[in-house]
Amino acid sequence: MRKTLSRTLMIGATSLVATFVATSLSAAERTLKFHNGYAESRPEAGFVDEFAALVDVKSGGELKIDVYHAGSLGLKEPDMLRTLQRGLVDMALLYGEYYTRDAPELSAVYAQGAIKEAEEHLELLPTVREIYVREYGDWGIKTIGGVVSPVFDVGVHCKEPANSLEEIKDRKLRVWSSHLVDTFTRLGISAEVIPQNDMYMALQTGVVDCAYYLSTVAETVSLNEVTDYEAYLHPWAAVPAMFGVSQRTWESLSEDHRNILEEAGEEIWEKTREMSVDQQREAEARENRESLGVTILEPFSEEDVVRFQEAAFEAWEKLASRAGEDGLAIFEEVTGRIREIN
Repeated sequence: MRKTLSRTLMIGATSLVATFVATSLSAAERTLKFHNGYAESRPEAGFVDEFAALVDVKSGGELKIDVYHAGSLGLKEPDMLRTLQRGLVDMALLYGEYYTRDAPELSAVYAQGAIKEAEEHLELLPTVREIYVREYGDWGIKTIGGVVSPVFDVGVHCKEPANSLEEIKDRKLRVWSSHLVDTFTRLGISAEVIPQNDMYMALQTGVVDCAYYLSTVAETVSLNEVTDYEAYLHPWAAVPAMFGVSQRTWESLSEDHRNILEEAGEEIWEKTREMSVDQQREAEARENRESLGVTILEPFSEEDVVRFQEAAFEAWEKLASRAGEDGLAIFEEVTGRIREIN
């Protein structure tokens, strides 16, 4: 009878210990929801997944990142600053140019024409990052690294040969932003914004004669089927996508978990930074476009590049002024750094 009672008490005590341990482990585990607006096939999405895997490993499984690609949480990109501010999602991949309604100054951080050499991008990145840290911080969002976009070649792709500003003055040019419309208008060139998904048809039907586009990835949108000639103009001023954490979530995390998030975010930032400028990648992409029948002309002259940059800076300042004092301050901060570099 005593043995049975002792065994019963022992089993009960063991059960209580097991329950306590399980509860403690459960309490220690944390899963954060991460909104990513990009499709899962995009390289940025792959780096978000890599970030999540790093956090899992570094925390020994205590902290997990549940990534929702392609906006599958049903959250709208233009609302993301408010969404994170209110703590409606824990984390998000932030691309500043999407938030012109709530933070128009973010569209003034970086603009095409900002750099003439790809390596200049690496020198500007710390300034760009500092601005994002500060501006997102004003919205109650902690930034912990992110994805540095690759610096692709930007070229003018035409049906007929053209590799000077003078030669495209009588052509209709497709561009991707109002800033670029203003830039080319200042150069006496007719340009209009046509979405990427409509660009192929616009070229095929003669709505435009040329397309200003990221040459490195032109094959992915079949530009080689509707344009035969390409000329390099400048390197892409690629805006980085930042990892943002709601301040409400950040404050609820342990110091260890905060450190893990910062370490993982910084690893992805450094990895993508090192990959961002790659002359071999650009050379191989050019060779591939030539194999598809594209004739690559001599690049636009240095004189044309300088004229383009001057017009781009004027259009950039106008864009910044529409964002108010914050926009102009950001413009002065970044262009000041560009002048220091040059």
